[in-house]
Amino acid sequence: MIRQLVVRNRSYRRFKQQTPISKQTLRDIVDLARVSASAANLQNLRYWLVDNPHKGLFKCLKWANYLKDWNGPLEGERPAAYIIVLAPRSCSKYCYIDTGIACQSMLLGATELGMGGCMMAAVDREKVHEILAIPNEWEIVLVIALGVPNEEVVIDNIGADGNIEYWRDERDRHHVPKLDLNTLILN
Repeated sequence: MIRQLVVRNRSYRRFKQQTPISKQTLRDIVDLARVSASAANLQNLRYWLVDNPHKGLFKCLKWANYLKDWNGPLEGERPAAYIIVLAPRSCSKYCYIDTGIACQSMLLGATELGMGGCMMAAVDREKVHEILAIPNEWEIVLVIALGVPNEEVVIDNIGADGNIEYWRDERDRHHVPKLDLNTLILN
């Protein structure tokens, strides 16, 4: 069961934009982060929920660095919601560990609900602060875009050339190269 969720939990970049995600569903997803592990149980992270996204927020995000000729999803394929992960500006080094744990929990929960998401660190943080009026004492760590996926993501083995860059095929399927298990395990 968990393996199936992890395999289905891909970085989706195209969604069924017209399928809304309620504020309550976003709260339920964040609740998974709340009950997840936190280094030293500091629980420093906070979350800003956006269930009615507007174009201003969308324009603050960079969508797929390896896809040079793609500027992100078109209207109709954009996220239906966002969760913005925040940390205090004076946060300990553990905030970034907690971010990984919390985001994986939230994305697995979204996957279980038939949704998908994409964690995005390429964000115009200053502009997002301004658009959403996020208090300045909170640093934007990353943004999770959420929605019902509207694309197929395929996991491939990395080829002999060692290229790790994701790519799209002629059928517009998104391919993600992954290392072989024997390469990862060193003993």
